[in-house]
Amino acid sequence: MQAVLVLAHKNVDQVIALSNLLKKRFIVFVHFDARLSLTSKDKEKLQKNEVNYISEVEVHWGSWSIAHAAICLMKEALKNPEISYFHVISGQDWPVENLDKIYNFYENDDHIYMEYQSSKDVKKSGEPVILWQKYYFNYDRVNRRSNFGKIYHRFLLLGQSLLRVNKFKKYDINLEIYNGPNWVDMPRDAVEYCLEYLRVHPKLLKVFQTGCFSDEFWMQTILINSPEFKKRVIANCHRYIKWQKQNGSYPAVLDERDFEDIVNSECHFARKFDAKYSKKLIDFLNNEYTS
Repeated sequence: MQAVLVLAHKNVDQVIALSNLLKKRFIVFVHFDARLSLTSKDKEKLQKNEVNYISEVEVHWGSWSIAHAAICLMKEALKNPEISYFHVISGQDWPVENLDKIYNFYENDDHIYMEYQSSKDVKKSGEPVILWQKYYFNYDRVNRRSNFGKIYHRFLLLGQSLLRVNKFKKYDINLEIYNGPNWVDMPRDAVEYCLEYLRVHPKLLKVFQTGCFSDEFWMQTILINSPEFKKRVIANCHRYIKWQKQNGSYPAVLDERDFEDIVNSECHFARKFDAKYSKKLIDFLNNEYTS
């Protein structure tokens, strides 16, 4: 039995439609951003459609809260001992392959499908991403996406550089730090290992909780530093993401123009979808794979 864990922050109707599609083959668990303030009508729809959902964490872009929400979903799904494999997706994802084929691909598979890279070798927007864990950030309280947040971020980097801040030294962290997309597919023992590792290594948890974009670090760092699990990692998460600006979003909000590229991609899920722009594409994909 396999579970899909959905991290959602908007478009409740779209998430319900996604859940109704996925639950034809998978057990589905959804975490709604607690800031979404689900209405009584939303809750009625979720109950009517038998969507398993929780709403425990206020999710802020760039903060630990994204990983925290994923961990809440993992703990919820692990309560079912029959679930052997877990897929983490967003509420703006959509399956882009036949559900039976996706399910069968991972059935009885002990590999971890997760992209990763050594953080010391990576720069984004001109910044060494290792600094995102070496320094302190508080984007659960400051809006990183605002103009103020962008300026604030620069001052945090400059100030902590001048002060020679080093959380790795303070918390005695000797692991190599890795990062990659937080959209992963992994067997039960890998999920359990990640959660248990954080439990018994509270200093590493503190590093992530006070870091930036830690949802893209915690699983990669824990698993790739384990010789046992590293050898089971395949650096392919089978996600189609268009790294261009389209429909007012980067990465792109997909539409019907992307259909051919998606179906030829050999991916299992794609993102981002938004009903305002993606309805025709969703219809095309559903007709292609579920009719």
